[in-house]
Amino acid sequence: MRLHRTVMTAITASLLVSASALAQQITGTPGSPSATTTIDGRQLPAPDPRFGGVIKEDALQSRPWWAPRIVPPKTAPNVLLIVTDDAGFGVPSTFGGVIPTPTMDSVAKEGLRYNRVFSTALCSPTRAALITGRNHHSAGFGVVSEQSTGFPGYNSVIGKDKVTIGRILLDNGYATSWFGKDHNTPAFAASQAGPFDQWPTGMGFEYFYGFVGGDSNQWQPNLFRNTTQIYPFLDKPPGTWNLVTAMADDAIDYMTRIHQTDPSKPIFIKYAPGATHAPHHPTKDWVDKISAMHLFDDGYEKLRERIFDNQKRLGVIPKDSKLTPWPKDMLKPWDELGAEEKKLFIRQVEVFAAYAAYNDHEIGRVIQQFKDLGKLDNTLIIYINGDNGTSAEGGPLGTPNEVAFFNGLSELPVAEQMKFYDVWGTEQTYNHMSAGWSWAFDTPFDWFKQNASRLGGVNQNMVVSWPARITDKGALREQFIHVIDVVPTILEASSIRAPEIVDGIKQAPIEGTSFLYTFDAQNAKVASRHKTQYFEMMGQWALYDDGWLLSTKVNRAPWQAFGVANPDPLNNQIFQLYDLRKDFTQADDIAAQYPAKVAEMRKAFVAEAGKYNVFPLDASVAARIVTPRPSVTAGRTNFVYTRPMVGLPQGDSPSLLNTSYTITADIDVPEAGAEGMILTSGGRFGGYGFYLLKGKPVFLWNLVDLKRVKWEGADALTAGSHTLEFDFTYDGLGVGTLAFNNLSGLGRSGTGTLKVDGKAVQTIKMERTLPMILQWDESFDIGSDTLTGVNDDDYQPPFALTAKLNKLTIAIDRPQLSPQDIKTFEKAEAEALDGKPLRNVQPGPQ
Repeated sequence: MRLHRTVMTAITASLLVSASALAQQITGTPGSPSATTTIDGRQLPAPDPRFGGVIKEDALQSRPWWAPRIVPPKTAPNVLLIVTDDAGFGVPSTFGGVIPTPTMDSVAKEGLRYNRVFSTALCSPTRAALITGRNHHSAGFGVVSEQSTGFPGYNSVIGKDKVTIGRILLDNGYATSWFGKDHNTPAFAASQAGPFDQWPTGMGFEYFYGFVGGDSNQWQPNLFRNTTQIYPFLDKPPGTWNLVTAMADDAIDYMTRIHQTDPSKPIFIKYAPGATHAPHHPTKDWVDKISAMHLFDDGYEKLRERIFDNQKRLGVIPKDSKLTPWPKDMLKPWDELGAEEKKLFIRQVEVFAAYAAYNDHEIGRVIQQFKDLGKLDNTLIIYINGDNGTSAEGGPLGTPNEVAFFNGLSELPVAEQMKFYDVWGTEQTYNHMSAGWSWAFDTPFDWFKQNASRLGGVNQNMVVSWPARITDKGALREQFIHVIDVVPTILEASSIRAPEIVDGIKQAPIEGTSFLYTFDAQNAKVASRHKTQYFEMMGQWALYDDGWLLSTKVNRAPWQAFGVANPDPLNNQIFQLYDLRKDFTQADDIAAQYPAKVAEMRKAFVAEAGKYNVFPLDASVAARIVTPRPSVTAGRTNFVYTRPMVGLPQGDSPSLLNTSYTITADIDVPEAGAEGMILTSGGRFGGYGFYLLKGKPVFLWNLVDLKRVKWEGADALTAGSHTLEFDFTYDGLGVGTLAFNNLSGLGRSGTGTLKVDGKAVQTIKMERTLPMILQWDESFDIGSDTLTGVNDDDYQPPFALTAKLNKLTIAIDRPQLSPQDIKTFEKAEAEALDGKPLRNVQPGPQ
């Protein structure tokens, strides 16, 4: 009872402090140009105040009055919210890793380390939760936008009743900005046709500098300032301009401009670098630094053991933690690799490590600028390592081209990869490393990004500093914290309430719990206030309940994305149970000892899932990439263009995958002849191009940089008007098969014919076509080619068309399932459901 009263007294005191901080604060003479005020924040934007002056018939008898400028409470800190990408617990040196991260080390030394910080297991779902304070399904991001489906928990649209931390702080007087990765704009709303309400600038972030989508080439990114595409890397020698440095430069410039304009205005920066998501693109000097350290020469198993020992020595994991066995049936032990495999894998991981170290260094420059501006003392820095565990999407062997993985090529032979050895990590690759390294970088846990039921997929780490507030420097915090807890923490730190109404729309409650209480030394060991949390990603799920963790056993590796999906992911599972209070690393499954607890937690998961839009559960992965979505192309089969345009993203451009189509270009060739790009989509790592090369018409399919199929006319076009046509007849049944949990309609063969003025000049049959996606960070361009080209041997961008384009048309003829096809698939699906191996021993909770 005494302990209970103590806790209640502390909470009551905290509430009284918060109430006091929320009291209106006014500076200057009311009505004067210099007057400021805080707002109660219940309604955003704040209602206009009543005019407080005097109005007579003439100005001399009247008294002017200005509405006070809205400012945050006086003690509100600057906020630097950092989240890195695809980085597991064992990546940074701060938590036992071998990769040097001195910036993170420094923030930890000046603040606090957290070892139980949880993500959602995937990129944009974590980011949606991070900026809204709501669970990822509540915010519409059950999966990434590129896999979105037409259900509330999965449509990749953040509802207007769930405004972001950016909008809340903006309307309370902060300067708000977002740098780096934006993976929370729907893929079908990323074009210049808008709408822009789901872009950072439409979600309360006044300034945006970064890329829209899951990842980006760091040498030639699909880069935006606010909503305008920019190309600062053009005309720079290869390897000299890199987004990791450029975004740090831009953030430093931004905060300096804000400070010099209004030194009193607090700054909020969401800093979200692309590192260490593939492609791993560090500069050469960082690769050389890491290579010289020989950190990885003895292989991934030894690396895992070394990180585990470091973690115990640093005290960031308990001394009695257990390391789970190496998955030798899935990832070949290092000693069984050949010399060439070892050489390639070491190169892969050194580039990854260089990327992580380089990124940490650039983050350090941003933090140093806060110090140089005299703002660091009252700056809350939240530095989260990873939006999920380390990615294994490169497969067991790694890949020089991540686009290949998303098209089903997950194990490219080492001999083929060695062709890229000398250019690994440069603009010539879209590279990813072997999953063996990924497993090691998630130490002390196992499994990877995508795996929501294993700690390797969801247990991140974090450091927090706030010199004016945190005195327990260098200490460890072990309370359970989820990314949904960040928003309420920032609000409590700034003494700003969560709004009840925004733009006339009632707001859904914040679902996270502030962890500001952990900043105080006396609360170092108190129990976590976040008691229960569900996890779900692509049919794998878990439930945390005050130390207990119910998990579904992993039933596929992340690179196994193209199989038949589990038709009943709620019940058709093997269930595992862990007591994380005694078992830090999820090593000892005790489900058999506590069947009643398993049943209880399964029922509790159903309740949580119902509450937060998790249903319907869907275990499909690759199939959701090609699911039809409400883009500006939805339902259209004919497209007409009459003048050049560039920058149309993949999600808003005509898709030529898994379908028949005809592209027709009416052009006028000048007397001197012509060349250049007519139409292209994608780039060096996957896409197509229709162009004139030395006057000859060419159509080319780039099959993920492994093969190029090229149709070419024999003769250069004469001066005058010409009609060029590429006609492709697809042999497969198309995306309709996905409705029956069947991928057989995708990536099938087809025959293409290039025609000039109605006459066929070349016909080629493609035995396989791309089933899923082109290079996503490259656009659909007419009249020239932005970023990288589809065939470096033929041309270099921009390769502007020197002929006059009169008209370009695309006609798409998508396959339709016949009644007999439907009957056949329905029968096969029923048989699969009847014969499915029910893995659980109890019926699922109802």
